[in-house]
Amino acid sequence: MDRRNFIKKTAMATGAVAATTLAAPAVVSAKTQWIAVSAFGKAGLLGQALGEFAKFVGTASGGRLTIKVYHAGELVKPLEAMDAVLSGTAQMGYGAPYYWAGKSDAISFVAAMPYGLTAQEQNAWLYYGGGIAEADKIYNGLGLKFLPMGNTGNQMGGWYRKEVKSVADLKGLKFRMPGLGGEILKTFGVNVVLLPGKEVLPALTTGAIDGTEWIGPAADLGKGLFRVCNNYYYPGWHEPATILDGFFDKKAWDALPPDLREIVERAAAATNLFILSKFQAINNTAMQKLVREHHVKVRRYSDELINAIGAKAAEVLPELAAKSPEGKAIYKHITDFRRTMLDWSGYSERAFMEVRDKASL
Repeated sequence: MDRRNFIKKTAMATGAVAATTLAAPAVVSAKTQWIAVSAFGKAGLLGQALGEFAKFVGTASGGRLTIKVYHAGELVKPLEAMDAVLSGTAQMGYGAPYYWAGKSDAISFVAAMPYGLTAQEQNAWLYYGGGIAEADKIYNGLGLKFLPMGNTGNQMGGWYRKEVKSVADLKGLKFRMPGLGGEILKTFGVNVVLLPGKEVLPALTTGAIDGTEWIGPAADLGKGLFRVCNNYYYPGWHEPATILDGFFDKKAWDALPPDLREIVERAAAATNLFILSKFQAINNTAMQKLVREHHVKVRRYSDELINAIGAKAAEVLPELAAKSPEGKAIYKHITDFRRTMLDWSGYSERAFMEVRDKASL
């Protein structure tokens, strides 16, 4: 099934284009055109997904809402996407919430929390646990509307030029890691750097950084990180699953009639599912290629490192949340939901993974 059909069928299955259920007076013939700016390049999965999202919205709305997409660097720089929306240059932006940490002390919690929720748990939180409404409190405060528009699933821990075996090996490292994970690494003496995707490989090549996390095998293979670094670590404690954000100028959003808002909401939900499903489908093949063809060394973080980072996370995350009322609120919201998930996930996902390994299929 191609991407376009996937999004169309998923959205229709969830009621995205239920035009027949809308009262006739809600359908407006006026046409609206939006500009969307992205933090991601055109060629990768995330760029493709945004393009398909825009095509679907245009088709489903009968041309009443069209979205012109500008990928990273085409209209504004990758990390300036939110500024473009806030200034009125664009009506929609696309990225990852932690890219906008300079705008809000709380917004990085929307993306992913170290030792937090899996992708499936995050979707449960977003759609049935009040997560979208909670995140919207942060985005609304900036004059924006938030919608989840993708999830990377569990990420890899990152690429390192040299092995990291102990806490002592972290000190002085120049490492690219955005979000809350980067804040935790800073406490171990890591020089944390925030770079947009297109600058990561050049920085590794020149030695400006000693390592980087990116996403997972498929995205990392495509970016060519194996050409510079050979040590590929797991698990991705920092981003157990990362939400990608669609954010919209609040005034432009509120000006849409209800049926168009629902088309956008359902198309965003379909894009969320598409991205997560595609990453899940292609990561294993990419991992095999990294190991067998490019001779990458896949290494597990030592217990010393994982235990030390986990203990530090329990200290640092509440401190970061305490910087603002919004941070306190969303941290509590996520940790309360996480607490409810631990029991059921233990009986279901974790227990099944353990027994599945014993089956001779």
